[in-house]
Amino acid sequence: MSQKRPENFLYTQEHEWAHIQNDDIAVIGITDFAQESLGEIVFVELPELGRHLNKDEAFGVVESIKSVSDLYAPVSGEVIAINEELTQSPETLNAQPFESWLVKIKMSNKDEKNSLLSADRYQKICEQ
Repeated sequence: MSQKRPENFLYTQEHEWAHIQNDDIAVIGITDFAQESLGEIVFVELPELGRHLNKDEAFGVVESIKSVSDLYAPVSGEVIAINEELTQSPETLNAQPFESWLVKIKMSNKDEKNSLLSADRYQKICEQ
């Protein structure tokens, strides 16, 4: 099945997406490929506000009826917002993976975004 991938988002090999806003805020979520692979999502654990994350650090968990998967920070920085709605309605990640963000990070190193994948490069990974 062909997944949708917003062209203006950046991606990780671990199937997270990052939408960069105002040049220094990374809005983070999981991709359509990730939610489809996981199946029905039943639980989401997110970090506390103010926590500093390092690039590639595990910052939370997504649990489905099939498995439990760690979430990894695509960039370093401070968690400035968490999507509290997902703790009450985790299945929203299945229905709207690109609209349902997990956290917002104020990036401490803007250059890290250059190591993330374009939509085309990410698609090639998903096809392998």
